[in-house]
Amino acid sequence: MNTLKQDGEMRGELDDLLSYQQERVAHLVRLCARGFNRSLARRLATHGITFGQWIYLRILWKREGLTQRDLSEVANLTAPTTHTALTKLEKLGIIERRTLGSNKRRQYTFLTQKGRDLQQVLEPLAIEANVVALNGIPEERRERLREDLITILANLAEDEARAEARGMRVPATRSEFPEERS
Repeated sequence: MNTLKQDGEMRGELDDLLSYQQERVAHLVRLCARGFNRSLARRLATHGITFGQWIYLRILWKREGLTQRDLSEVANLTAPTTHTALTKLEKLGIIERRTLGSNKRRQYTFLTQKGRDLQQVLEPLAIEANVVALNGIPEERRERLREDLITILANLAEDEARAEARGMRVPATRSEFPEERS
């Protein structure tokens, strides 16, 4: 009998943890982003594409001929992450890297026809993930949500620019803070 009570108490504690009512907006947005990513990743996997590769495909569908550095910057991901994804996309025959002009070390990334054709197949999957996520939210509130999220992004970009102007940078994820070194 004690076990049932303990299990019931545990269930109640888990329910409290799963309640989103008291969460900050930042945490809710992070959870939503994670949910969107997982929903799309499941769909992309049926076509042999990872979510990480999708990020670069979306960029290249808008503009080809970017360098690895450009792609890293636009994707807001590290150079090693970008290199790994591009290498895999190249092996899959989805992109090709070429040198242009006199600088033989700088490579530019272009979609192959296979990569261009994937847009018709993969973009509907992203639309489907969005439809699923927005189910139950009236159209007028969806547009308001978009506007609010764009405002939040602009506010955070402005905050980051002010911080950078003061010399404050985002620390690397593996960096040590002074108090952690002993």
